[in-house]
Amino acid sequence: MSSKTLSDASLPAANVAIPQHVVHRSFPAETVVLNLRTGTYHGLNPTGGAMFDALASTGSARAAAALIAERYDQPEDEVEQDLCELCEALHERGLIEIDGRANTPDG
Repeated sequence: MSSKTLSDASLPAANVAIPQHVVHRSFPAETVVLNLRTGTYHGLNPTGGAMFDALASTGSARAAAALIAERYDQPEDEVEQDLCELCEALHERGLIEIDGRANTPDG
């Protein structure tokens, strides 16, 4: 793994994509995300699910943060920071690609 963390200043401007091997479904209480390569399910709370959906629809952390901040009437810089942390966790699990760099866990 690179010594550079994904939550640095470049992440908000990066392109984010949901890979073809990832499927997700939103429910009222959670969003379920399945990595078909590993067979692992991941559950996101409603806020994390809204962030994941915003990433999927906008393709960028910055645009997703703006959308979520407006929707929930929260400061955009705080939402962006939380979203970058979520992106790092999702990327480590192979659930998103950032700028086309795939990071799929072994297995």
